[in-house]
Amino acid sequence: MVKITASLIALAGTASAFAPASNNGPSTMALNAEMSRAVPFLVAPTKTAGYVGDVGFDPLGFSDLFDIKWLREAEIKHGRSSMLATVGFVLQQYVSLPGYEHCNDSNMAPNAVGASAMLQIVFWMGVLEFWTNKGNVTMETMFADPDRVPGNLGFDPMGLGKNKSEEEMEKIQLNEIKNGRLAMLAIGGMIHHNWITGEALF
Repeated sequence: MVKITASLIALAGTASAFAPASNNGPSTMALNAEMSRAVPFLVAPTKTAGYVGDVGFDPLGFSDLFDIKWLREAEIKHGRSSMLATVGFVLQQYVSLPGYEHCNDSNMAPNAVGASAMLQIVFWMGVLEFWTNKGNVTMETMFADPDRVPGNLGFDPMGLGKNKSEEEMEKIQLNEIKNGRLAMLAIGGMIHHNWITGEALF
């Protein structure tokens, strides 16, 4: 009798391994989630929606980890800096400031002007950053004002944004963000071209 009971218990235990799992609640996997337009096999990030230039590209999920306004401001500022940098990188190959040695390789230009000139740039950029954000330069304080729009520093000396409809402004902003993204890739490519080849860009 003991052997029969033990055999039945053993059989019941092995049979339970093949039984369907009980469904205690809704599945956590969102099968109807919207997929990214930029990376179709990834779920589209939700926090980038509504921003000009959003194509659902956030493969590392930064928008879930950091303040989206801070990320947006960083992208716009780096894009603007890169647009200036690409022009400067090419221009430096052909034009030199009076009193400074000419460098065909733009990567060597910082050596030609010396550390003091480079530190002045870093210092004055820091002052500009502090001034434009009214002293709020950390991620925690930069958007203490909820009405502050990322990248809008009120700088429009040529009046390009005056008397424009919302649709026209969005087109201008889209052009800026796309050109900024391209410039970030371009300046990286230019710098690495000179490093790898050891030659001037053109």
